[in-house]
Amino acid sequence: MDTLRMYLNKLKTKDSLPEIKPGMTIKVWESVSDNNYSIFEGIVIRVKNKNSLNKTFTVRGKVAGQYLEKTFFYYSPVINKIEVISRAKTRRAKLYFVRNISDHKLRKKLKKI
Repeated sequence: MDTLRMYLNKLKTKDSLPEIKPGMTIKVWESVSDNNYSIFEGIVIRVKNKNSLNKTFTVRGKVAGQYLEKTFFYYSPVINKIEVISRAKTRRAKLYFVRNISDHKLRKKLKKI
């Protein structure tokens, strides 16, 4: 039991990943196989369980002309790197309204910092 607790504490103190907030545009590198990576880019819609080891975040991005939402575990060993591209000032914690508006309105709504 102590080894599990030590492993979880090591994951919690993982310094390589940045703080993620809704409204950020990020790139997530997730490992598909040993040396192959898949890059997913999009806007963070929500962050759930912020102060827990079960912290998850949902990213909405455009893949092959269609919008796709992916939910990632923050402390997952599948995630190799998270790069913050830009930040936006938002007034809400969950950005579900992003699903219903166009790209042009979204750029106006999210004010870049």
